[in-house]
Amino acid sequence: MLWLPGNLLAQDGRSINLKNKNQLTSDWLVFKPNQNRLTLYLPDYHGPVNTLYQWISIRPGQPFRISFTARQDLCLFVDNQLIFTADSVASYEIDLAKLIPYPNTQHRYLLCIWHPGGLLNYQTFRNAVLTPEEAANIQIDVKPVSAGLAIKPKNLPNQNVFILFLLCIGLIYGSLRTNYTADFYSIFRLNTFLRRTGLDEGFLAKPISSWSSILFVLSFSLSFALVIVAIHTNVQNNVIFNRLFLVSEADITSRILFYTFLIFIFILLKYIFLRVMGVIFGLKSLVLTQYREFLRTILFMGLFFPVIMLLYLVLNTVNPKTVLLVSNIAVASILVFTVLRIFYTLNKKVSLRNLHLFSYICATEVIPLIILIKLIVFTY
Repeated sequence: MLWLPGNLLAQDGRSINLKNKNQLTSDWLVFKPNQNRLTLYLPDYHGPVNTLYQWISIRPGQPFRISFTARQDLCLFVDNQLIFTADSVASYEIDLAKLIPYPNTQHRYLLCIWHPGGLLNYQTFRNAVLTPEEAANIQIDVKPVSAGLAIKPKNLPNQNVFILFLLCIGLIYGSLRTNYTADFYSIFRLNTFLRRTGLDEGFLAKPISSWSSILFVLSFSLSFALVIVAIHTNVQNNVIFNRLFLVSEADITSRILFYTFLIFIFILLKYIFLRVMGVIFGLKSLVLTQYREFLRTILFMGLFFPVIMLLYLVLNTVNPKTVLLVSNIAVASILVFTVLRIFYTLNKKVSLRNLHLFSYICATEVIPLIILIKLIVFTY
């Protein structure tokens, strides 16, 4: 059992009072055992934790529905009494008013969220939308929490991390342009990109066989990873990734590096995958051309990712919904354009009207495209 102090003090000494009943706020608290008190949780200062708290007041006869996305084994406690355990990775909605019989209006309850691995996903906790009937029954003296407080987490991702990684990407591209000029222009010059013979120029003649090619792929992977993390600042919303990988929500840097590694490995394994599919379909002669076009297209289109990141950094705090929509459309468009470009290049070499060849394209490009769009753009 945890002994809890009667007064709540923030780290700067200010008093925090929760006046609104049946409402969550974005202020989460962490317990400081050496001081025996709760203090305001600051992700950049405290780092990942296993447990977070929040004082709540419950008004009888009115709903207190909250929604959140939880990892398996996430537990909710109220005054040290277990009231909920997540049995799988999913989105949940519960009514705290129904789980606490005969609530005392004069008593403040301590809501606690706990996960053994520290994967709390606390930023998804918000007040559920009330039905018109429920809203009409709420007494007029209950002050609603503002929409911005209920929906947007107070602790936004540290944008300084994005800026530093953008500078790093700029340095990598600058170094490539200075030290590997021929390879750089074989990828990023528009007239070369539009020519079919451009596939035999620069490092594309022997892809992934030199340090310059590794650096080109690394810069693209880092750019793409930044966009993915920026679009989905809460990686726990991605159910499929949740089941495969454990990534701390509080550490943005580790998430960026994690996605960079995944994208880099995906690009390298793409060639092996194409070789295997080429053997299965008896089209080994198309593999090298297809992989060259894949590399050339994604690297060229990767120049747009820093632009998307600048859009995010400038407008996300003002109009996040529009930025999210534009970013998702841009990412989906780049992925679709890559597949169409590969389809066009292969069709120039061999007619794809043949059902066998069309099935090969579907297996190697279309199906992976659908999976990527599902994972990156449509995550729920």
